[in-house]
Amino acid sequence: MVVSILHRATGVALSIAGLAVLAWWLLAVSSGPDAYATFTKAAASPLGLVVLIGLTWSFFQHLLSGIRHLVMDTGAAFELGVNKTFAILTIVGSVLLTAVLWFYILQVRS
Repeated sequence: MVVSILHRATGVALSIAGLAVLAWWLLAVSSGPDAYATFTKAAASPLGLVVLIGLTWSFFQHLLSGIRHLVMDTGAAFELGVNKTFAILTIVGSVLLTAVLWFYILQVRS
C-alpha cells in the first residue's frame, strides 16, 4: 500500500517540481550565459542539490514502482510474500540507484 501511495506522490512530484526545474533550465539555456550561470549556481546550492536529489529519487521510485505494477498487471507477484518483497525492493532499489548516480555525479565526474 505504501508503494502505491509513493507511486502516486512521486508522479505528482515529478509533474510539478520536475516540470518547474525543466522549464527553468530551458529558459536559462535559451536566455544566454548569464541566465544559465544563475541556474547552475542555484542548482549547485545546498537547497538546489536537495531538490535535484529528491527529483532523482522520485524518478527511480516511480520507475521501479511502475515496473512492479506492470508485472502485477500480468498476473504475477500477487502472493503476499512475493508482493511484499517486491515492494521493499522498489524502495531499496530507488535509494541505491539515487545514491550511486549522485556519487558518480559528485565524486567521479568532478
